[in-house]
Amino acid sequence: MDILLLVLGFILIITGILGSFLPVLPGPPLSWFGLLLLYLTKAVPFNWVTLGITLFLAVLVVVLDYIIPAAGTKRYGGSRNGVIGTTIGLIISLVFPIFGIFGIIIWPFIGALVGEYTNKADNKTAMRAAFGSFMGFLTGTLLKFIVAMAFLGIFIYRVWEYREALFTW
Repeated sequence: MDILLLVLGFILIITGILGSFLPVLPGPPLSWFGLLLLYLTKAVPFNWVTLGITLFLAVLVVVLDYIIPAAGTKRYGGSRNGVIGTTIGLIISLVFPIFGIFGIIIWPFIGALVGEYTNKADNKTAMRAAFGSFMGFLTGTLLKFIVAMAFLGIFIYRVWEYREALFTW
């Protein structure tokens, strides 16, 4: 049973890392559930402090992921349309990978720019707002990725620490 929980936990951790970039997957919360499964094994002692702190971080990052792009857009004079455009651009980059890995950078920017143009912004205002929205998106993505990677580090450290108890037959 421990091996099953360990494998499922690892799969959730990896899915959480992918979820840092994919808007349909809640990255850090998935990674946190991977940690939870590890701590539910009989081999690894349950640690309320670690789970509590990591849960707080996962929830905080999810909340900040909604606040940061909007704050970036507002800071650079953008509108709600710019934020919506950024999200639509990200979804387009995932559904139609025209520019490959660079599409995840290009499409959100284009989406923010189009969103600002629909808000009847002039070129300078639209470019500034698109840049702000894009920077907010990148900041939120980086933050989610860092937290998910930290959860992976905790997972690997605990598995290594209790490897004898986990992998004895």
